[in-house]
Amino acid sequence: VQLQASGGGLVQARDSLRLSCAASGRTLSGRYMAWFRQAPGMEREFVAALNWNGVRIYYADSVRGRFTISRDDAKNTGYLQMNSLKLEDTALYYCAAGVSTSGYMSPYQERTYLYWGQGTLVTVSS
Repeated sequence: VQLQASGGGLVQARDSLRLSCAASGRTLSGRYMAWFRQAPGMEREFVAALNWNGVRIYYADSVRGRFTISRDDAKNTGYLQMNSLKLEDTALYYCAAGVSTSGYMSPYQERTYLYWGQGTLVTVSS
């Protein structure tokens, strides 16, 4: 699966932004899909994930209630809707997808995800 993340940009605090993760090669359906982010000088951290059938959704505490992860199987594309952006949301955002599975895998760990996009930069200014 090749992943192409897009939609990043420079926005002001409290603005909204939607990131997209277009998949090619193989389907996102039936796979865990997630967004991670890496702020300058920090380690990459988990943001949000969908389990393989999209029924279970997971969020980091820092974004719960503001971010929404979704997936459109018809378009083979995942999304991250980000509302009420804060300065601390500034980071390079990566989308990731796991192997095709119907079992449980930890959605929070990077090792769950075999395929990674190149990252899209989100900068939030005051």
